[in-house]
Amino acid sequence: MTTPDRRLAPRPLPAHLAAAATLWASSRAGLTSWKAGSRPSNSGLESRLHQLIEEIERAGKSEVRAALDGELTHRAGAFLGGVETYRAHPYRRPPSRKPVLWREGTTRLIDYGRGRGRPVLAIPSLVNRYYVLDLLRECSFLRHLAGEGLRPLVIDWSAPGPEERGFSMSDYIAGRLDRALDAAVAAAGRPVALIGYCMGGLLALALALRRPAETACLALLATPWDFHADRPEQATRLAAMIEAMLLGPHDAPLDVDPIQMLFWSLDPLLAERKFVRFAGLDPGSRAARVFVALEDWLNDGVPLARNVARECARDWYGANLPALGEWRVGGAPVLPQNFDKPALIVLPSRDRIVPPRSAEPLGAALPNATVLHPPLGHIGMMVGADAPQAVWQPIAAWLRTQLRA
Repeated sequence: MTTPDRRLAPRPLPAHLAAAATLWASSRAGLTSWKAGSRPSNSGLESRLHQLIEEIERAGKSEVRAALDGELTHRAGAFLGGVETYRAHPYRRPPSRKPVLWREGTTRLIDYGRGRGRPVLAIPSLVNRYYVLDLLRECSFLRHLAGEGLRPLVIDWSAPGPEERGFSMSDYIAGRLDRALDAAVAAAGRPVALIGYCMGGLLALALALRRPAETACLALLATPWDFHADRPEQATRLAAMIEAMLLGPHDAPLDVDPIQMLFWSLDPLLAERKFVRFAGLDPGSRAARVFVALEDWLNDGVPLARNVARECARDWYGANLPALGEWRVGGAPVLPQNFDKPALIVLPSRDRIVPPRSAEPLGAALPNATVLHPPLGHIGMMVGADAPQAVWQPIAAWLRTQLRA
């Protein structure tokens, strides 16, 4: 069990958790202000809402208000108790002691294989820290790959510095990733495997198409492609919101907090559910440590260079250029049908961040693709209790097979 260290200052309260605390008040105001005969904007809910309004009228508004106040007080207390337990938890991620194989600007290539095994270049999202792939010593996809005889080399993007502030997506892919791949190939003495997770999968695919001779195989994990395949209105709305955040002449990177708020808005009650569950855990348990480490990762996002944020909003979420075959990197179109080497597409069936319908077109477009459908979510495929058996082991086995060929 972890012994609490009273010298540790409490974690700051993330903005999206503070916003979650306002939901109960708005729920009360909305529920008790409905009038019989009022029409909700969503016609599919009309019958059920009218039935609920009638039940409130029969029970009496005062009685409903009192019952609702009691329930909201209970739920708010449980949620806030979980948040405070998280803020005071003694776990802190230790500094990494893994060797750095290559670096340029704020980008590093970290060696998780310590010089042994066939190199696998792992590319995470630009907006999230890489260490979701190495959350804890006992919960680490990268360490699992190393234990299977592979040599994971992972990109650590870090926050944009003065050199990266003006970067475009092409600067990251046709510049930084090109040179990181050079370092990986030099270490291997042969072509290497590429793995991309989430947004990193788009970067990995573009890199593989640029450098097919140096790419032995390609694994894309929960990688979006058709941004309008599922909830297109939400995608275009998200694009407009990000574009609005980028108005102004300054070139400072886009802070992660507004982006977190956007994704929080997709499921505003998720924070309540998970912190209420956390409040019931033994603080010294493995489950509590995983929860705290994951929340720390979620709240430790990487600011995006403004040009990159604009491209993501305009080209991906807004215009859906990847699915249309019109997304270009370094002047060349990114066309998955042109990559004919072995590819593995991992589509977690419970993914709400990258719905399977968004990622499935990659499996159809890549000529030599194997598709895996683990019954997990977007983050659960990397840190869930079932992830080692359902995801990590199949990926490691596939990589070993391809790299022996």
